[in-house]
Amino acid sequence: MSQCFDFIVVGGGIAGVSAAYELAAHGSVCLLEREHQLAFHTTGRSAAISMESYGNQQIRALTCASRAFYETPPEGLAEHPLWAPRGALIVASQDREAQLRSRYDVVLQQVPQARLLDAREVLELVPYLAEGRWHAGIYEASAFDLDVHGIHAGYLAGMRQRAAVVRREAEVVEAVRSQGQWRLRSRDGDVLQAPVVVNAAGAWADELAALCGVPTVGVRALRRTVLAVDPHCDVHHTPYLGTLDEDIFIKPEAGRLIVSPCDETPSVPCDAQPEELDLAITMDRLESTTRLRPRAIVNKWAGLRTFVADRSPVLGSDDQAPGFVWLAAVGGYGIQAAPAIARLCAAAAMGHAMPVDLQGLGLKYEHFAPARCRDGEFLKRQVTRVAHLH
Repeated sequence: MSQCFDFIVVGGGIAGVSAAYELAAHGSVCLLEREHQLAFHTTGRSAAISMESYGNQQIRALTCASRAFYETPPEGLAEHPLWAPRGALIVASQDREAQLRSRYDVVLQQVPQARLLDAREVLELVPYLAEGRWHAGIYEASAFDLDVHGIHAGYLAGMRQRAAVVRREAEVVEAVRSQGQWRLRSRDGDVLQAPVVVNAAGAWADELAALCGVPTVGVRALRRTVLAVDPHCDVHHTPYLGTLDEDIFIKPEAGRLIVSPCDETPSVPCDAQPEELDLAITMDRLESTTRLRPRAIVNKWAGLRTFVADRSPVLGSDDQAPGFVWLAAVGGYGIQAAPAIARLCAAAAMGHAMPVDLQGLGLKYEHFAPARCRDGEFLKRQVTRVAHLH
């Protein structure tokens, strides 16, 4: 069977469904997902929070530009709120206070209402912290929880309202471009054609590019471990907690705590699973960071986060491959910045100028261009970073 569309989006995570939703307002769209379940590998394993101070300058701008979408979704996209108040606190020990104050100066530029807290205020906000260890903190009251499943389901419903087609268990095994059209064949033998292909394949983004005969950009998959514990105390009103050194995060969820050692272990694209050593490291850091001594791990999982060397996403048209659009390496920012990323990607796919509001935040297509990832110095930094992670 052969079908023709205006756009084919490969990948059913938050990046793929949000881009497909935007594109479906302008033409026919088919989304291909290699698994039976959409958002199986990364999106579905995220403990998402939106922090406007998180990430580099480009990520912060995209996050700020996405806030209004979550606070007031388009009509019919969500039956329930996609966000909930949470707040976020980043703490530092006494010997790291100077570095925390430097970070605070940067945070104020993006989040002017952020506050610098002393040790007493930190403990008042998060009573379960280890006394005497944390000397100061940056509190971002405007940070909020994101309903990951609600957001993904909302985008998926919005796609369908706009007549987009979803194909599951449709791994791409062959791709050819001829006479201005991409011709993709899935493992089940179906053939799909479109002038534009959007590569939202997550950890498999470079593999898809290679299959399409497009130069790769050096996407690296990094495994992150997460577990859940019962704190045996009330944590409902405590904020998301992280450390200046980014060696742990703790997020309240439904009376439990979601905990990660913020690990970044290089991995091949796969169905990531937590390893026992990483779980032990997580529990050790939890006990050194807090007064909590959980009796057991209630749940555990791992996910793959994808990056290139400069930690900015790879978005937009590829100047070496007509009709091939990248939506890759969104790292740990894919959900908090999804609305703005999808709009940027859709504009690039249609050959339009970047949306005016994103331009107003100082963003340019060249910040995200795949060409930057093929620069010799960039690739050298990528190799250095991966060696450091090992």
